[in-house]
Amino acid sequence: MRRPRHLAAHAALLPMAATVILAYLGTVAWSVRISFSGSRTLPLSDFVGLAQYERLFGTERWILSLQNMALFGVLFISACLVLGFLLAVFIDQQVQGEGLLRTVFLYPYAMSFVATGLVWQWMLNPELGLQSTVRGLGFEGFTFDWIVRQDAVMYAIVLAAVWQASGLVMALLLAGLRGIDESLWKAARIDGIPKWRFYLSVVLPMLGPSFATALVLLAVAVVKVFDVVVAMTQGGPGLASEVPAKFIIDHLFGRANIGLASAASTVLLLTVLAVVTPWWYARQRAGRGVGR
Repeated sequence: MRRPRHLAAHAALLPMAATVILAYLGTVAWSVRISFSGSRTLPLSDFVGLAQYERLFGTERWILSLQNMALFGVLFISACLVLGFLLAVFIDQQVQGEGLLRTVFLYPYAMSFVATGLVWQWMLNPELGLQSTVRGLGFEGFTFDWIVRQDAVMYAIVLAAVWQASGLVMALLLAGLRGIDESLWKAARIDGIPKWRFYLSVVLPMLGPSFATALVLLAVAVVKVFDVVVAMTQGGPGLASEVPAKFIIDHLFGRANIGLASAASTVLLLTVLAVVTPWWYARQRAGRGVGR
């Protein structure tokens, strides 16, 4: 009886396996292959080596998009980890209305990045949003026009993205905090260890796996950031908020340059693998250690 059930379970997984192999791995392999061709409007079967990649990294717009992604990533990840940790510590103090607070802090993550971008676009619009409102209250000198300044627009995008994603980090770290043995807290209180010292020396190291998971999720979000940028700025003013994902979409659909877009997408794929592979390896190694 067990063998037929075993076969039936595997048969039930075949459609999903076929979808993954054909629709995901197949398209990834196709994109990588096209990146080594001279394809433009239509895919070609020729082979031009690394010509598309040389052209890609010789394009100023692509380099600018990478710089913007790096700036966004450093600020976004740092702010989310710090704010998420502080929110988790706050909620872990057994405050009243904990369930409501968890929902409020986590709710932005349930929204799409498009909705987030549109909301923050309105709030940061100098003519309609926060600046206009504060000036209407009599503070004529108040200025908050990041979204229309080339030197500050990325900070406006970071602000919107942190507002949305910090709740996810809070939820991950709060779960880690609730997993810490209560006896450790009691021992710290008996020994007279200050709370800040206990968090620094004991809690933070024990939250290492939670921080690692949050870091991977945030890093992947950085690599594929697109929706919030398009919704807030369309990559502007000028190209000040251009990001790699928008570069790819513009060249794939707007400029009909399949080869260059495929080369750029392959670079992003390698970036994601560089982020995920160490995390996956560490998880596998930790799992083998527990098994022993």
